[in-house]
Amino acid sequence: MTRIALVTGGSRGIGAAVARRLAADGFDVAVQYYAAAEQAEAVAVVCRDFGVQAMAIQADARSGQALRELKAKLDAEGWTPSVVVHCAGVAHYGLLEDTEEDVWDDLLLLHLKSAYHLTKLFGSAMIWNRGGRFVHLSSLWGVVGAAGEAVYAASKGGLNAFVKSMAKELASAGVTVNAVAPGAIDTDMLAALDEREKASLCDAIPLGRLGKAEEVADLVRFLVSDSASYITGQVIGINGGWSGDNA
Repeated sequence: MTRIALVTGGSRGIGAAVARRLAADGFDVAVQYYAAAEQAEAVAVVCRDFGVQAMAIQADARSGQALRELKAKLDAEGWTPSVVVHCAGVAHYGLLEDTEEDVWDDLLLLHLKSAYHLTKLFGSAMIWNRGGRFVHLSSLWGVVGAAGEAVYAASKGGLNAFVKSMAKELASAGVTVNAVAPGAIDTDMLAALDEREKASLCDAIPLGRLGKAEEVADLVRFLVSDSASYITGQVIGINGGWSGDNA
């Protein structure tokens, strides 16, 4: 039986690492991207090197209509994902009093409302097939909050609650729903930090280093595997022991 995974935000960072890991495990992979067409196609090429099928597919994950069109394109190819990994996201740094309303709306659309659309669009087939996996990329900030991260943290905190609720709704159909909540991972989201700031951050992390996108991808790979069939409704931290206390 062909195994198919949809990875949103798959053109870079954690999403790209997840796409590669799943391809290595034998999944055909649909790599959703918003604007980075060349990077997404490059990820798809690497995925194909593992002997699977892969396609880069453009869609705005903030838009329900765009995601419905994405599903229509997958349907036209005969692709029915049994795994959906929602990695699409952006960071936002700034005090709430300096944050415009459209930023709030944008982050909730991308991180939270997109999860609603993805579940409605792809959950039905999983229910019908009596099995499937949703994994959502959350954040340490969605668990503990952080000054200057209120909008980002709120969107991820809402996502965590959604994950716990959907896990209960879909459990009877054998569909698991989980989130991974990374701490400081060495991706583009930390690009604004200089080397001194990164060193200071590493000093606050018990393991003394930034995480790697591939390490997050390994956790996702486990959660979509048969070995994780009894794990659902969880927000699993991957943070080197860091509590975020200095943020």
